[in-house]
Amino acid sequence: MLTDIMYVTIYVTDQDRALEFYTGGLGLEKRLDFPGPDGRFLTVGLPGSPVQIVLWSHGAAAGQPGDAGVPGPLILESEDLRKDFEIMRRRGVTFEESEPVDYPFGVRVEAVDPDGNRISLRQQRKP
Repeated sequence: MLTDIMYVTIYVTDQDRALEFYTGGLGLEKRLDFPGPDGRFLTVGLPGSPVQIVLWSHGAAAGQPGDAGVPGPLILESEDLRKDFEIMRRRGVTFEESEPVDYPFGVRVEAVDPDGNRISLRQQRKP
């Protein structure tokens, strides 16, 4: 029986540049970084979460982001998205929208990593 999500993968063309974006921009922490038989195995994660995001080196033509409006490959939750949005914007993170947008389910905004992957940031509506 499956018990947990261990890893999710984001395809990147430059692992060092991606590491800077995900740690310095989004505020995730570096977890693993070692050479493997198939390439560098580099992961980041949210503090306190067991799930790790693999930043996997891949050619520019592979793993291309979807069209606008389609959820990105990664959705991260925030307790105060508007505050986090301002912090990330000051860190140089690029967003598709100029401000977080209100929806029936809560608030959302899409960050864009250096390879064009959209990272969906969400805050659930409080009852």
